[in-house]
Amino acid sequence: MIATLGLVAAICGLLIVTAYEGSLPAVKENRRIALERAVAKVLPGAQKTVSYLALADGQVVPGAPDGAPAGALPFQAAYDAQGALMGIAAEGAAKGYADTVRVMFGYKPQCQCIVGIAVVSMRETPGIGDKILTDAAFLKNFEALDVKLGADLKGLANAVKTVKHGTKTDAWQIDAISGATVTSRAVGRGIDEAAQALLPRLVPQLQQIGKAP
Repeated sequence: MIATLGLVAAICGLLIVTAYEGSLPAVKENRRIALERAVAKVLPGAQKTVSYLALADGQVVPGAPDGAPAGALPFQAAYDAQGALMGIAAEGAAKGYADTVRVMFGYKPQCQCIVGIAVVSMRETPGIGDKILTDAAFLKNFEALDVKLGADLKGLANAVKTVKHGTKTDAWQIDAISGATVTSRAVGRGIDEAAQALLPRLVPQLQQIGKAP
């Protein structure tokens, strides 16, 4: 009896491993396609995307396909048809109303600003939280959201902050959606935390990735 159960368990384990290994390439390919689409949305016109890691010691290195060193921050460099750097795409995440809201944002070095966002994943209330995808006034916040570094290059000159609807006064503020404030604030926190961590490492190394490899 025990031998039979052991045999069944071994066969089931083998089937699970085989199914996982067989589907892994398709899963990776789907992730790659989804990533490219998200980058194209936040940085329209990009002709080539290259994965990089910003390491804790300040180095910027090509992205590792099978994992990253501890503390490394992944980002995508987007290039135009001539191979010149158009901008950077990176992810931010923060707790929303129902779950974590993950967004990708596009950053342009020329203006030191965020020029677009796309939702990577969220489970906010349909018709309320998902307005961050459709509300034109909210999306306008990300046409030129100021994320300049301070003089010491150790953090943003002004933290990205979501403010009550109708009270935005500065270029680094996000005007929240009335009735969807929690989700709006999640977007702001996610972007601020990601930009505060990534940009101090990335900006001093921009010349290194200025041309497509």
